[in-house]
Amino acid sequence: MKRFQRLLAVLLSASVLNLTAVQSAQAALVSTEEAARLAGAAQSESGHARLAAALARDDVRAEMLRQGVDPTLAHERIAALTDDEAARLADQIDSAPAGGIIGAILLVFFVLLITDILGLTKVFPFTRPLR
Repeated sequence: MKRFQRLLAVLLSASVLNLTAVQSAQAALVSTEEAARLAGAAQSESGHARLAAALARDDVRAEMLRQGVDPTLAHERIAALTDDEAARLADQIDSAPAGGIIGAILLVFFVLLITDILGLTKVFPFTRPLR
């Protein structure tokens, strides 16, 4: 019986020590305005807005015209992208090294070219759709 009481005393002591080591947490309600403000700070600009700003630059527009891409059709194609696709493309442009805008322009060119070949768009007169 004494062994049982001793074991019980040790287990209770360990339990009490364990309870004091538990961290407390607090929760509070977040207002809609606060959530909207935090979401706006996280995504200050949408991918579509960032791509439109990139296409509005004079050097980008000149390079697109030089490569035979109509800027109006490029804007339409950008508008047709989903939010996720636009954000990914804008992130690729932002993470490109200095002078990497040519790579971004080529990316847009190849996206338009592939969609032309697949018959989804008709941007370039030199392509024939597969369908």
